Amino acid sequence: MPIADIALSVVLILLVPFAVAGLALINTGLGRSRSAAHTLLMSLCIFAVAGGAYLICGFAWQGYIGTPAHRVVAAGRDWNWLARGPFFLRGVEFDGTATSLAAWLQIFSVGLAALIPLGACLDRWKLSAACASTALLAGWTYPLFAHWVWGGGWLAQLGINAGMGHGVMDAGGSGTIQAVGGVTALALAWILGPRRGKYSPEGMPTAIPAHNAVFVLFGCFLSLLGWLGLNGAGAILFTGAAPGRVALISINTTLGAGAAILVAVAITAVRFGRPDVSISANGWVGGLVAGSASCPFVSPIAALVIGAIAGALVVYSVEWFELHLGIDDPGGAISVHALGGIWGLLAVAIFARFPTAASQIGATLTPASGPDAGQALAQIVAIATLIGFVLPLTYGMNFALNRIWPQRVVMEGERQGLDLYELGGGAYPEFVTHSEEFGQFR
Repeated sequence: MPIADIALSVVLILLVPFAVAGLALINTGLGRSRSAAHTLLMSLCIFAVAGGAYLICGFAWQGYIGTPAHRVVAAGRDWNWLARGPFFLRGVEFDGTATSLAAWLQIFSVGLAALIPLGACLDRWKLSAACASTALLAGWTYPLFAHWVWGGGWLAQLGINAGMGHGVMDAGGSGTIQAVGGVTALALAWILGPRRGKYSPEGMPTAIPAHNAVFVLFGCFLSLLGWLGLNGAGAILFTGAAPGRVALISINTTLGAGAAILVAVAITAVRFGRPDVSISANGWVGGLVAGSASCPFVSPIAALVIGAIAGALVVYSVEWFELHLGIDDPGGAISVHALGGIWGLLAVAIFARFPTAASQIGATLTPASGPDAGQALAQIVAIATLIGFVLPLTYGMNFALNRIWPQRVVMEGERQGLDLYELGGGAYPEFVTHSEEFGQFR
């Protein structure tokens, strides 16, 4: 890579930890005050475990475009299904090559993906069990799907081998980071069950407000900074986007988030009589999530539409999951990251424009006049893989882990709060944080 491109990639990658910090603050603010310190400490531990697991075996199984891989021949075509690199990042020359930059970016990206399930498991997930679950995600689930999309795997080959457009396109990780983390959040929320007092004996959900809206909103600002780096670096390293497109990527990322929060504010104001801070903030992040896959390939107007639809999806899906499916997701992680990521993948097929002669692998992609034939089918195959394979896989692994290592704290731990129960001290010792005014234990 040219020196200027390396420098730009380095700057963009250095922004990505802001997304991690932002998501950690959002999760903390959306949870109860009596578990605030526990949530932030868990965020750090999850990030650390994710990086360690990815170092040990994750990148070896994800690989990068052109690195050695396990292949199978089917229907006369060569299909790449798993990388076969050495463990512990051995063999990666950290000299500014695209492979070394990709490995660095992925250490942050896998940490971001691993934080997503925490939002769905707030106030009831044990620290030790969360670390064990994170090791499964970072060491196997994430690298597997990331290889298929970003490492030259079979989803990326759908264009070459099956005539499906350019293969699956996911510049900033709507599917690879966000939806993988989101379906993991769904699996864990099912396994853990709702918080005590969340549902009445008749099955009606009880509102448990976020304990710190300032944390949540400040986390939104930090997330924007992180997503600017994530989308820019991902587009350059994984889809071959020209570095000059960083300006468009940044504009689209910002506009998508802005459109999403405005739609969420408007809908909640109409439905509830006033805007809802928590849902509106989730709308902002949903806009960031949905716009990631297509950010280098769409116009700013299309980015506004993608973000606006994501904001509406978040508002209605949060209620749908809670009221109709009985899934307690305090951080809105399933709606924001799973549904938002799936919508982002689909939006590529609707709004993105690619040159007719370019292939995903190694091509410099710029917008062209019209959509590619088969691109919608490739994106749908990726969505089907997430729902039909990744979700059952992560549910099965965590279900087995739960039988060996119970993931949920006991009722007494929920009553006391995880700060006191697991850490021995609260985040706010000067204030009363044990009120049960929002629900009764049963």
